[in-house]
Amino acid sequence: MDLDGAARIGYRVEQSFRYAYDAPVTSLAQRLVVVPRRRHGDLYRRSHTLRVLGAEHVRRSRVDAAGNTVVRVAAARVEQAVEFRLTATLDRVVGDGPPRLPAAALHDPRVLRPTGLTAAGEAIQELASRCATPGIGNEEIAERICALTHAALTYEYGVTCVSTTAEQALTGGRGVCQDSAHVMLALCRFLGIPARYVSGHLIGQGGTHAWVEVLVPSRGEAAALAFDPCHGRRAGNGYLTVAIGRDYADVAPTSGTYVGTPGGTLTGTREVSVIDLV
Repeated sequence: MDLDGAARIGYRVEQSFRYAYDAPVTSLAQRLVVVPRRRHGDLYRRSHTLRVLGAEHVRRSRVDAAGNTVVRVAAARVEQAVEFRLTATLDRVVGDGPPRLPAAALHDPRVLRPTGLTAAGEAIQELASRCATPGIGNEEIAERICALTHAALTYEYGVTCVSTTAEQALTGGRGVCQDSAHVMLALCRFLGIPARYVSGHLIGQGGTHAWVEVLVPSRGEAAALAFDPCHGRRAGNGYLTVAIGRDYADVAPTSGTYVGTPGGTLTGTREVSVIDLV
């Protein structure tokens, strides 16, 4: 399929997360950031359902300050397992992107200040010294950062975790898409380039994906340009945005707490398909 040559694309996302427990648990409180944004540039959410199976529960949904849909689920008791199943349909109208923001977004501390996961240590600062060149703009610098990050990290699953910092990942030289995104964010923010973390889906990849949006001036506004440092390229029409934040911690797909015996098991499935192509 020639996704990058299409004018309009329809997608279907089916995703599930299942927590199984060795014994009944109580006071389950789950936070889910899995529902795609209502609109993100040229990408529109047309419909979605989110089912909770395995426990009597209450839920509430809100849109946070960044425009992400956050769903909170509470269950007094789970006997064996609880499962969250998302189905969503989205449309991409190619001429409607990229996302545009007020010019003030270029100076927003949330996209400029480092976080605990994106602070610049010696390794980040050394790599940053190879990125900036006088006389070139932030978009060109971002291209260079994306390429250098891709070259600096070898993809390897299981050597990092959700609390691994950009500095640790870069020093180790290995990691997953989340680590590549954090390294690129750390470099951008150290160099004063506004950037934000993106969570979502990449068609053809098994799990959820992460990449970066860099904010650049554009006709009196700010435009959010998407880069995938894990693959060393711009993000195209095979990428579906779910949420944006300062780093992974803001937009973790699923997180929560419960009271009970430790040792629950999390399994997940995900399928993204193209249902319309023009």
